[in-house]
Amino acid sequence: MKNPNTRALHDLGQSLWVDNITRQMLDDGTLQRYIDELSITGLTSNPTIFEHAIGKSEAYDAQIAELAGAGKSGEDLFFELAITDLQRAADLFKPIHSATGGVDGWASLECSPMLVDDADGTIAAAAQLHKAAARDNIYIKIPGTAAGVKAIEESIFAGVPVNVTLLFSREQYVAAAEAYLRGIERRIAAGLDPKIESVASLFVSRWDVAVKDRLPKEKRNRLGLAIAQRTYRAYRELLASPRWQKLATAGAHPQRLLWASTGTKDPDAPDTLYVEALAAPDTVDTLPDKTLDALADHGKLGAVMALDGGDAESVIAELRALGIDDAALAAQLQQEGGDSFKKSWEALLRGIAEKAKA
Repeated sequence: MKNPNTRALHDLGQSLWVDNITRQMLDDGTLQRYIDELSITGLTSNPTIFEHAIGKSEAYDAQIAELAGAGKSGEDLFFELAITDLQRAADLFKPIHSATGGVDGWASLECSPMLVDDADGTIAAAAQLHKAAARDNIYIKIPGTAAGVKAIEESIFAGVPVNVTLLFSREQYVAAAEAYLRGIERRIAAGLDPKIESVASLFVSRWDVAVKDRLPKEKRNRLGLAIAQRTYRAYRELLASPRWQKLATAGAHPQRLLWASTGTKDPDAPDTLYVEALAAPDTVDTLPDKTLDALADHGKLGAVMALDGGDAESVIAELRALGIDDAALAAQLQQEGGDSFKKSWEALLRGIAEKAKA
């Protein structure tokens, strides 16, 4: 039986994806239960998620030993582990993927974060990972950095489905969206199928963590949602534009806006704060397990996000008056996000090497 709280968002037209993957949740039926009972229709992974999954579990040890014995090491060994998990997840989501014509039912695999500023390296890695994943419902995650924008366009043109990650502002989102549009336009000009799926992931709660200590208590936990509202307006305007309508007429699917980092980090704030405020059709919300459980237990579907951005600009102006430079902070957050994934990546590879040696 479907949980009414999660089903309400699903019925609104928002896809709920779990922001986690572990071999245990595949083995013990947790992911299947999320699909059956909590309206989960996809999942995302990143280096930090896999660092925790592999480092804190013995479930990967036998495969690590087998791969190490076959001469695999480092990134090559990791991607074998990750693809094994993500293929299993993608197969669970395959009926959803088929039923929605490819719009939903996705898992995501991230390129090495060491390539964050290497466009050509990312393009090559995305193509290789897409081929190795061997599933038509596994996204390859590419960061929405300056180098990533080139890689997004080229990967879409090459037919690689892309989850754009590490977006923190409307401007960063628009740059990624335009890269997607250029990739589709080039496919149409070349006589290729324009239906290459993509999502663009805007990180929300990290804004509020970054400014928490610089704001009075009553002003906290508002900036992330204001940035999201502002970005949602840009998303809806793009979908209404003649440029997009021309591509839609040719058969392209929109690159959907995805809400990332939607777990509440402030213990004084409601644990469903972001999930409830980000309710919007034609979007995706990725939830950590803890936030998904909270939504299922006591989440409430209230007002749907305003197409015009609501009070976003007044909130941002108010916080600017208190010394918050949102443009500078967006660049800082993207840099810090990339650095954090690099750190997790290095720890992940060290942990795998230690397990392989043992």
